[in-house]
Amino acid sequence: MLAKTISILLALGMAAPLYSQCCPEKPSSEKREVLWQKLQADIRQVDQQLDGVLAVAIKDLTSGEEYLLRGDEVMPQASSIKIAVLANLYLQAQQGQLKLTDPYVVRKEDLVPGSDIMLGLTPGVTRLTLHDLATIMVAVSDNSATNVLIDRLGFDHVNAMLNNLGLHNTRLRRKMMDLKAAGEGRENISTPREMMTLLETIYGGKLLNKELTQDFLTVLSTHKESSMLQALPDDVTAANKPGELEAVRNDSGIVMVRNRPFILCVMTTYLKDEKDGSAAIRRITALAYSYFDRVARASDYGRVVSPK
Repeated sequence: MLAKTISILLALGMAAPLYSQCCPEKPSSEKREVLWQKLQADIRQVDQQLDGVLAVAIKDLTSGEEYLLRGDEVMPQASSIKIAVLANLYLQAQQGQLKLTDPYVVRKEDLVPGSDIMLGLTPGVTRLTLHDLATIMVAVSDNSATNVLIDRLGFDHVNAMLNNLGLHNTRLRRKMMDLKAAGEGRENISTPREMMTLLETIYGGKLLNKELTQDFLTVLSTHKESSMLQALPDDVTAANKPGELEAVRNDSGIVMVRNRPFILCVMTTYLKDEKDGSAAIRRITALAYSYFDRVARASDYGRVVSPK
């Protein structure tokens, strides 16, 4: 009887490892890693096909995983630098240096080209708030509104904020449409990694309080003409800011995929054809969205159960 019991116990002991191997208690992450690697390979293919220089940063805000392609390359930002301007506006509001409701009366001397809204307003009569200017700056990339905010904030304050965040390669160096400064090489600059870090810092509530963080993201999510938004479904929000200059196309933002938000910063320069830069941004956005959407909706095994 004792010998039979020992034999049964030995048999169970031998069977346990076999069961553990064929039916693991925890699903493996290898399948998701396959998709993550394929996303990177697809982005590298876009890079190979682009007649210009491409730099990319992606951050999974759930897992913390990052992908960088030339992530530390300093790139011209065009209007994407307005993300930093917006961030400093909210920071100074939090510090009590100003109020988002502070008034501004339109002045003729503040108006510059590339101002679809401001150029249609009446100087000396139309009254706006700083929050209004911020919304106009983001929604239609109004250059006059941006310059008024830069004057109110100050270059030194914007760049001091960036320094305090460790973003030493992100700089506001000129106002919008200052062609003399641009010709002298004083370009507004950043890197994919640093723009990603700025957005992550704000999203994570590490720069602004909860109320101001939410309002910042609401303003940055204002619908706009954007290659990134063109590649996303209509029901997906992105808190982003594109930028365009001759031979330059950029778009940086937070894509609010349900259960799997991510940061995407795509920067292009030395473009032979700007349309190719815009197309590259759309392609990379579509590829990234496909990955994060599938991961968000799937179980750890990759099974998707769609609602009926």
